Amino acid sequence: MDDAVLARHAESEASARRVVGGDAPLTDRGRAQARALGAELAALPFDVCLTSGARRALETADLALAGRRVAREVVGDLADISFGCFEGRPLEEYRNWVASHAPDAAPTDGESRVETLRRFSRVYRALLERPEQHVLVVAHGLALSALMDEAPRPAVAGVPYASWIRVTRDALDAAVARIERWCQAPSW
Repeated sequence: MDDAVLARHAESEASARRVVGGDAPLTDRGRAQARALGAELAALPFDVCLTSGARRALETADLALAGRRVAREVVGDLADISFGCFEGRPLEEYRNWVASHAPDAAPTDGESRVETLRRFSRVYRALLERPEQHVLVVAHGLALSALMDEAPRPAVAGVPYASWIRVTRDALDAAVARIERWCQAPSW
């Protein structure tokens, strides 16, 4: 891999209702966001598109790449954080829980932010070894914010729908090393 574009999925019906999790389709606004993402990325070459298996990520990729011949792969480890007992509940409830718990704490039947970031780090390490030069990744907000921030955020903060970042191989390698250090020797 030489460079990658990492994009967050567009607005889904669940996110429009401000609930976490689920596998809802995109809203009309989300479909427009995904098409706009495609227009923004139209000049960039992609050899492959990796997505989470979530319907919102798959639909976003389909609309953003409409009319382009780009191979697609679903990568299970790109899945959104497992919200456990918060699944289907209001986003604010989950954010309040996160704000009052350490990053290595997991809600009942869910996944901690540290576990999620370790999972994403494995995906990014594998991405660095891929033979394709230009990769598009369509996943979830935490997958992007973890790469953009100097350290993972202590609380869940939103990343705009259908937003994207472009990273070089070296920048991705450095960001993943930073995430891995944070997960191994937390300074929360």
